[in-house]
Amino acid sequence: MGTIISTVNMKGGVGKTTLTVNLATALAKYHNKRVLVLDLDSQISATLSLISPHEFAKFRKKRRTLSYLLDNAITPNPWKKLAIQDLICPGVCNIDGLELLPGDIELYDEYLVSEMLHNKAVEATGKDFEKVWDNFERILIKDLIKPIVHDYDFIIMDCAPGYNLLTRSGIAASNYYLLPARPEPLSIVGIQLLERRIANLKKHHENTEVLNIKLLGIAFILSAGGLMGRYYKQVMKRVRDDFAPDQLFNQSIPMDVNVAKAVDLFTPVLLAMPNSSGSKAFLKLTEEFLTKIKVNEQQLASAN
Repeated sequence: MGTIISTVNMKGGVGKTTLTVNLATALAKYHNKRVLVLDLDSQISATLSLISPHEFAKFRKKRRTLSYLLDNAITPNPWKKLAIQDLICPGVCNIDGLELLPGDIELYDEYLVSEMLHNKAVEATGKDFEKVWDNFERILIKDLIKPIVHDYDFIIMDCAPGYNLLTRSGIAASNYYLLPARPEPLSIVGIQLLERRIANLKKHHENTEVLNIKLLGIAFILSAGGLMGRYYKQVMKRVRDDFAPDQLFNQSIPMDVNVAKAVDLFTPVLLAMPNSSGSKAFLKLTEEFLTKIKVNEQQLASAN
């Protein structure tokens, strides 16, 4: 079964999407893994980092985006024609094994979700609204990807900043979560808030597989050198003091200008500028990622 990863931070602008698409690209291109990128963010940054706006517009016109599946989960339609396999874009960026389930700028209607869950709570004897909601968020993404989870080595979900329904459901469906962060005070607050929210999520879903979700690592996304570099090191030290060594990636990512240029080309920097410092750093981080996965799998096997 594929390993499911959520890339998440409470704060936006920390390099979450950049980490998602370049990690997925490196896994598929250089390690022969079959990888699905699932865009859970209505900003569709992951989608537009792998396909052009023109291609996205064609998929959206045909309703071949995540919103089609979410609509059916919220308002079941027995006559629906498309399965999740029909929505997946294969061979994105001309890489065999790299696939995308496009997001959408309108993913779901919060009013319809609340109305549907309220009706379920009324119909279910002995269940209050909170329990019905908790169960829905736990199974929403898990059930959506269930038909294809065996088709991939990794499913990497780019979650929205903040803590909305899809972010919570994505985390609940995951084996691990990745936490990209800039070594800046507000980004550190985002780390702390996320850790509290995930602890609370596990509390709400006691006696379920959600309790097994594990932080795979915090990856630092840098930007400037010089004096700012020394400041970054001070902030990074604060994080390292709060987390165990195995909860951190040793490799950080320099956000050079090539990363920004790659975004304008709707292509991961690994493909657009393969010799850039950012690309080389992503390759090293991917190797570290695979090592962390292997160590965790060995520990899990030993425990069982």
